[in-house]
Amino acid sequence: MQRVYVDSHCHLNMLDNVDDAILHAKERGVEHFLCVAVTLDDHPELMKISALHHNVFISVGLHPNEMPNKAISAKELIELASNSRVIAIGETGLDYYRLEGDKKWQQDRFVQHIECARQLSKPLIIHTRQAKEDTIAMLASHDAKKVGGVMHCFTEDWETAQQALDLGFYISFSGIVTFKNATELQAVAKKVPLDRMLIETDSPYLAPVPHRGKPNLPGYVCHVAEYIAGLRGETIETIAQKTTENFFTLFSPPS
Repeated sequence: MQRVYVDSHCHLNMLDNVDDAILHAKERGVEHFLCVAVTLDDHPELMKISALHHNVFISVGLHPNEMPNKAISAKELIELASNSRVIAIGETGLDYYRLEGDKKWQQDRFVQHIECARQLSKPLIIHTRQAKEDTIAMLASHDAKKVGGVMHCFTEDWETAQQALDLGFYISFSGIVTFKNATELQAVAKKVPLDRMLIETDSPYLAPVPHRGKPNLPGYVCHVAEYIAGLRGETIETIAQKTTENFFTLFSPPS
């Protein structure tokens, strides 16, 4: 069985050479990419990359770490996300790691993304850090289950994973799962149903073992698959096939 991988979350626009990174990935069996926005300023470059590479799809969104003076209107978000190359809304969510004081602006922005995703019937890409309770609660209270999505670069416990799964979300594992001290996350990776799992690099960040500490590349998603296969007692081919199928089931990218 030929291994075909999808990098379900990367930032190609942050790499030194997009063409080289895609070629490097293709040589390792990575055939499809979701290039994820962190600001609306990314949109023109992401559209250009996607136009040049038919197997690169993109998202539209404003990362929760982008400060409150980065305003966004629902109309603008919907207009940008209406293009067929845009297959998801995000990354969005809550990140309380460095947030001090008022959290409302971040929560309001999160709600706005959820509502736009529902209006467009496009899945959400969720970022959460030290905010798991509020993230799950807001997804539930604002009917995010109607569009679903993915908990990207998942680092939480099994209870949180179960709650996300119950809301119709997929769980995506990055290179963090290969880190020696990520024992709780590795336990989660053993339990997540195979038909609800995705893999990603989040490149250029979080390179997996054996490249930890170096710039990450989409081609390294195969190491994530290999590690999870070992954890679960599955073949690498099975992990590659199922996570690729899951990507197409969730995001329904255009052919």
